[in-house]
Amino acid sequence: MDARDTDLKKELDATLHARRDLGEEYEPALVDSFLEKVDQRIDGAVERRVRRQLAEQQMQAARDSRSPRVTDSWGERFGFAIVSLVLAVPLSAIGGGVARLPGLLVAWAGIVGVNVVQALRSNPNLFGRRRTSSQDGGWED
Repeated sequence: MDARDTDLKKELDATLHARRDLGEEYEPALVDSFLEKVDQRIDGAVERRVRRQLAEQQMQAARDSRSPRVTDSWGERFGFAIVSLVLAVPLSAIGGGVARLPGLLVAWAGIVGVNVVQALRSNPNLFGRRRTSSQDGGWED
């Protein structure tokens, strides 16, 4: 039993005690007064629950609206390109030194592949792929 239940029990006891003291002619007014307090308590509980659910829905909507493109900054893309070029030099040397031209081609195919995947992740429309209506914000005509 929490404090609110204790308060409500005290209110009920006071209402019943007042009914005994005042008589049956005041019973409808006393019952109405007690029911008004119960209604206020219920309204307060419902309002708190609705506010909590609304806040949870807003938080969920905010989480769902984030996309990789929003979080990928220009600096992140630029840094990825620089790292790719820096790693391309030793990979080219190793591939060309070990397997000559085929090794060099495999090394550069891997470098290009990794960069294409990164580009598609940060910009899904890069190669002409169309977005569906659910990705456009969820509005349908």
